[in-house]
Amino acid sequence: MDIAKYIDHTNLKPYATKEDIKKLCEEAKRYGFYAVCVNPYRVKFAKEQLKGTEVKVVSVIGFPLGATPTEVKIFEAKKALEDGADELDMVINIGALKDRDYEYVKDDIAEVVKVAHEKGAIVKVIIETCYLTDEEKEIACKLAMEAGADFVKTSTGFGSEGAKVEDVKLMRKVVGDKLGVKAAGGIRTYEQALEMIKAGANRIGTSSGVKIIEGTKKE
Repeated sequence: MDIAKYIDHTNLKPYATKEDIKKLCEEAKRYGFYAVCVNPYRVKFAKEQLKGTEVKVVSVIGFPLGATPTEVKIFEAKKALEDGADELDMVINIGALKDRDYEYVKDDIAEVVKVAHEKGAIVKVIIETCYLTDEEKEIACKLAMEAGADFVKTSTGFGSEGAKVEDVKLMRKVVGDKLGVKAAGGIRTYEQALEMIKAGANRIGTSSGVKIIEGTKKE
């Protein structure tokens, strides 16, 4: 298994510098990662760094809280795509889900999906599992499917907990083979990544891609 092809090599730190993003892109090229994942402000720079390679650029929308209005997420998505993003990882409106305002949650996703699909881009929907009950996780996955998303994703990495094997299994059970599942948040070793893939993840979001490939010890 070429685990590098599962990895979105990530740096979403608010204090990440241009040099940090340059390093991220160089590592992605060197190790053959599927993509880099960066904040919207860094999309254009990352795209320039990866010119002529197969490495994709992923950016985040409504990140990390998901609590911005749909109109703001649409604008953010359009700008990220304009700057060269190939994929968008958007955060659902967690509060609206908790309110059981499912129509709003679905429409919020659908609007971003519409913008992305018009440009041939992929949308991954971050449901932030650490704040949800199992019932809410299932509902969130179903809403993402109904809204036409391409993936569901466990976590932002900024919540109280990251990816869990049982959540990946639950998400895969709900979406079947209709959507991809991305496990992200706290995945720092090869063993953890492999466990997530066995549970049903077909993409791994991590800032420890190099350590995973090199099989080094957990931070």
